[in-house]
Amino acid sequence: MSNWQDISRNGLWRQNPGLVQLLGLCPVLAISNNVVNALALGLATTLVTALSGTAVASVRKLVPHEIRNPIFIMIIAALVSCVDLAMNAWLHELYLVLGIFIPLITTNCIVMARAEAFAARNGVADAALDGLMMGLGLTGVLVVLGGLRELLGKGTLLAGADKLFGEAGHAMVLQLAPANYQFLLALLPPGAFLGLGLLIAGKNMLDARQRRIAAAAANPVTLPARQP
Repeated sequence: MSNWQDISRNGLWRQNPGLVQLLGLCPVLAISNNVVNALALGLATTLVTALSGTAVASVRKLVPHEIRNPIFIMIIAALVSCVDLAMNAWLHELYLVLGIFIPLITTNCIVMARAEAFAARNGVADAALDGLMMGLGLTGVLVVLGGLRELLGKGTLLAGADKLFGEAGHAMVLQLAPANYQFLLALLPPGAFLGLGLLIAGKNMLDARQRRIAAAAANPVTLPARQP
């Protein structure tokens, strides 16, 4: 249980792929212009990382060391193809928006890095949890960055939710600014870089604060006794 807690903390916070490892920056910066696109790509990546970790851990003792990377890539590519076909069939409008970034999950550094660094060295359950948590950690970054950019750029949240949630998504859209409002910088790539930089800075500040609290708790200051 303790090991699973460490895996979860690493994926969601301590080794977050979007804020700490800085992997997969191309889709993070390109797709995070609104919440719906970010959430859809994040969930697709999470599904692939979890399933690929499970598959790689299952065959790790059967694959010769010399050809492990091509085998891992083939496993990941097969899973991405299934996700790509499923999204094309059931979420076609969203699939058209995400475009090439769904097939490019195959070459996403997060997926391959976890397969090589963790799944190839650990059991099936641990590898599956690691892939799930790393994917959810990336999804969280994508959603927060997408929400920040969408809110500043268009004054909305969850615009286009019907592409992901169907007809019920129309009721989820929040219009928080006039319909003609637009702040173009937030919607363009420079806005993505600035937003991601702010998120990284915020995480670093929280980590530094936590370290100060831990250091203060470990080394309490003893006040001198008051003289009578």
